[in-house]
Amino acid sequence: MSAGGGTKAIIAALGANLAIAVAKFVAFLFTGSSSMLAESVHSVADSGNQALLLLGGKRSRKRENRKHPFGYGRERYFYAFVVAVVLFTIGALFSLYEGFEKITNPHAVESPGWAFGVLIFAIVAEGFSFRTAIKEAGGVKGEESWFTFIRRAKAPELPVVLLEDLGALLGLVFALFGVTMAVVTGEGMWDGVGTLMIGVLLAVIAVILAIETKSLLIGESATPESERQICEALESSERVTKVIHLRTLHLGPEELLVAAKIAVDHDDTAAEVAKGIDEAERRIREAVPIARVIYLEPDLYRPGKESSASADSAPADRS
Repeated sequence: MSAGGGTKAIIAALGANLAIAVAKFVAFLFTGSSSMLAESVHSVADSGNQALLLLGGKRSRKRENRKHPFGYGRERYFYAFVVAVVLFTIGALFSLYEGFEKITNPHAVESPGWAFGVLIFAIVAEGFSFRTAIKEAGGVKGEESWFTFIRRAKAPELPVVLLEDLGALLGLVFALFGVTMAVVTGEGMWDGVGTLMIGVLLAVIAVILAIETKSLLIGESATPESERQICEALESSERVTKVIHLRTLHLGPEELLVAAKIAVDHDDTAAEVAKGIDEAERRIREAVPIARVIYLEPDLYRPGKESSASADSAPADRS
């Protein structure tokens, strides 16, 4: 995923959430609705999250140095993980507390017209943000399902924004349900029920984001397709007879470390091996442009020696 596409979706979501947060707070002041208050906090948390994603993107572009020789690409993963923590602690826990408080101490929703007007405005604005995120993600997900895209994406921004926007839209529907039921029945308890539903929704999304970004933060291998292309590029090199084993690691969404033990002919001179390695590196970068850091170790092929290493190097899905 290009950083530009993710940035466009983040900025669209940030603008929408800031406008929505102000409108929701105004509606809360007029109505006293806990659903509106929960949604206000939800929008503020989302705005902070988008700011964190932009900060992570900026910091990830810092140049490598002695202390961080592989650069700062994983800053994007770290800030995406912080987003999950913020969404849970601020959004979910506050909504759950506020919903429980409203159910145990219910009171009627005042001036419901404000709540309905703001919720409809918010649904339209969030729909625009969600549409932008879908459009940007559609260009990079290919034939994958949305579920697979969110699980396997190496760039965290679009999956985070997609889940946040989806959660925001569902949260607005829950708030609309709670306020409507409270007005129709005259029971303020329904407002609290809608707030609890928002809290549970945010908790579920926060857990999903935490699981996905934790895997990226720890370090993931390249996709099976990229590893296949790397092996083909190596074995098509004149001086490489076989890939004995391969290791890959994402240093960032658009930066891949490749380490491989390659078999060379036992009669090759050191100069010939060095020339072959240079050619192999060039072929890898042509096949997989994000392969920025490459380490190749020449060796002699011994049948049976590579089996355990190759099995260990097989990429695993996130869990």
